Amino acid sequence: MNIGKILATAVLSLTAISSVSHKSWAEEIPLPVKVLVTYHSLTGNTERIAEAVVEGAKSVPGTAVMLKRVGQVTAEDLLSSDAVIVGSPVYWSNMSGEVKKFFDDWQFKFGVFPEFKMKNKVGAAFATGGQISSGKEVTMLTILAAMLGNQMIVVSGGGAFGASATTEGDSPGIDKNELADARALGQRVADVAKLISRAPSK
Repeated sequence: MNIGKILATAVLSLTAISSVSHKSWAEEIPLPVKVLVTYHSLTGNTERIAEAVVEGAKSVPGTAVMLKRVGQVTAEDLLSSDAVIVGSPVYWSNMSGEVKKFFDDWQFKFGVFPEFKMKNKVGAAFATGGQISSGKEVTMLTILAAMLGNQMIVVSGGGAFGASATTEGDSPGIDKNELADARALGQRVADVAKLISRAPSK
């Protein structure tokens, strides 16, 4: 075999190896799971819980987390996410008007219906309220109900229906246990979203 043929064979071999290596590298690095954490907060309590939720979600490797107030969320933010965690203060034993408008915008502004564009995305909730029985569970359940209506996969974490905090009385503001619950919620949502995103498609 002459020198020209040897060089040609070597170049072809290197090209083949490069192609295989590039393909394997791309296959080994999956896209990050996108988690949107969005909330309404007037006093800063719900915002503090939201920040702890973000910390929990970021603790899961391969997770990209976005934190925004509900009025700042765009259609791209919503539709490109793999999971959405929504938080609200308790107003008259229910979600705030700003959070309700956010869900109304899913249809009237973002166009998620009738195609159910949020279908099979992961959803979760958190809430803050002044008193122990001020309506935090009802608030979280109404948030989860809106998600279920969009055929999302809802999960809990930090509590039976999500993370919550009592901000008045014997425990003013947000305490360390409530922050830990919020981090647990964020971590669980990211874990579940990661499992779903990695599941083989049929």
